[in-house]
Amino acid sequence: MYILRLYFRALGLLAPERVLAIVLACGNLLLAGVLFVEPMLFGRVVDALSSNNGRAPLLIGAWAAAGFVGVVIGVLVSLHADRMAHRRRWAAIRNFFEHAITLPLSFHSVHHTGKLMRVMHSGAESLFALWLGFFRDQLTTVLSLLVLLPIAFTMSWQLALLMVALLFCFATFNGIAIRRTRTAQTAVQQFYHDISTRADDVLGNVAVVQSFTRTQEEARGLREMMARALAAQYPVLNGWATLSVFTRAASTLTVVAIFALGTALHASGKISVGGIVSFVGFSLMLIGRLEQFASFISNLFFQSQALDDFFEVLDTEPTIKAEPDAPLLPRVRGEVAFEHVNFGYNSSGRPAVHDLSFQVAPGMKVALVGPTGAGKSTAMGLLYRAHDPESGRITIDGYDIREVNLDSLRKNIAVVFQESGLLHRTIEENLKIGNPEADAATLEAAARAAEAHEFIAEKPEAYATHVSERGSSLSGGERQRLAIARAMLKDAPILILDEATSALDNTTERRIQRAFDALSRDRTTFIIAHRLSTVRNADLILVLEHGRLVERGRYDELIKRGGLFAQLASQGEFTNPGDVPIGQAA
Repeated sequence: MYILRLYFRALGLLAPERVLAIVLACGNLLLAGVLFVEPMLFGRVVDALSSNNGRAPLLIGAWAAAGFVGVVIGVLVSLHADRMAHRRRWAAIRNFFEHAITLPLSFHSVHHTGKLMRVMHSGAESLFALWLGFFRDQLTTVLSLLVLLPIAFTMSWQLALLMVALLFCFATFNGIAIRRTRTAQTAVQQFYHDISTRADDVLGNVAVVQSFTRTQEEARGLREMMARALAAQYPVLNGWATLSVFTRAASTLTVVAIFALGTALHASGKISVGGIVSFVGFSLMLIGRLEQFASFISNLFFQSQALDDFFEVLDTEPTIKAEPDAPLLPRVRGEVAFEHVNFGYNSSGRPAVHDLSFQVAPGMKVALVGPTGAGKSTAMGLLYRAHDPESGRITIDGYDIREVNLDSLRKNIAVVFQESGLLHRTIEENLKIGNPEADAATLEAAARAAEAHEFIAEKPEAYATHVSERGSSLSGGERQRLAIARAMLKDAPILILDEATSALDNTTERRIQRAFDALSRDRTTFIIAHRLSTVRNADLILVLEHGRLVERGRYDELIKRGGLFAQLASQGEFTNPGDVPIGQAA
């Protein structure tokens, strides 16, 4: 059964602490034994009092001792089960996070951050509740059922059949409820994901929402989604409420039937009054355990989709395989070669890069130009293995990049993206992503070279200033300058600058260009840019269109050739530093 598969997989996550789990299971076995002893002693006390044989005080003492032992075992099991469940919950969150950040950009492009956060936290909380319930109640319940029924048959097979019938009713009713409500509950879970995604979108773009006076509309939209989620949830709740009514009715009828049949058996001399009392104690204990188990099944059902989503992410295989035994790529000279490389995004239906071949000598400055969507950023993403080619290969200093250690490859490449990608941490922590070992003097030197030190020093806490989510507390130019400083700190032999100066004002761009010239000296540099000065100074210009390399050469050669590059230049595709469009200045 689907739910049982989820259940046993969740229990499998306890494997790192299997010894403690086994000890707790043994504790539950002892606890189940105590629970059986109590109703049996109760029945014998009744018989002893009825016959006045003088054994009642001894039996009552034994009963009290059994109860005390049960309390001690229960406390110890609960204490250590709680601690283990908390440890494993944090381990589950850690494993989810570590796995999710290794998944390719194609995965993150279709899974919203808000949804992934909900999946991680909801899944971890569901696992925590399941583990805690397993050691506190569920294991004891299962052990109780396995031992109780044989004992009941030895006491009175006629009364035991009534308990078997009750057990059958519980199993049937729960199975029907699960089958009839599972699809609807899956739809409800999707509503929760949609609500989380929408809320995250709005909160992450609150400036836009406020500036366009959309606060009321967004709030109304969220309320409407919640109303639809409730409308989908109510039928599921109705089904499980009906189940509760049927199981309670079956329990009540079983107890009445046990009394009625027990009376008849006592009248014929087949069972004593104490035996009836013991059996009623057994039946009440069974009913209590069955109701606990039914409650657990209900909770597991409502958590099953959260667990399913959690495991679905964990089961997603990274398309970029980081082989642990792959050889390390040493610090390279920077010779880069693309050999008949092809790559396409599944969603687009057409290749983003088609039969791309070129070779770049160490230390060259290469400009990639072409219309929007030509494949420039995609080609550079292939170089640092954001994706892997479908065919062809890419080499650095003769090494096939798919055959070397992934981390060592990326340590040789520094990237400044169009989006700065700042984290919600201090400026110092953001810069140290480029070089965790950098001291204060090194950080300041890189910031000065990137024209960032001056605005950092003006902040109330300077380098200890916290950057807000996605860097929204900084201007576009400030964010980009920090990203450039971060790349400088990495000191990699290969640089990729993806519109790296697009958010800088004219004066700052002129200053930082000198830093780029110094930084790119003796380094292979790929620049995706529209600035005329950058394109003019490139050692090699690669012109892409529809993922194909249609032209290559230097600026003057390509202008004289009169091809696509000359057309782009004549259409104003490349601007001078002084021609920055309004709105792009910092």
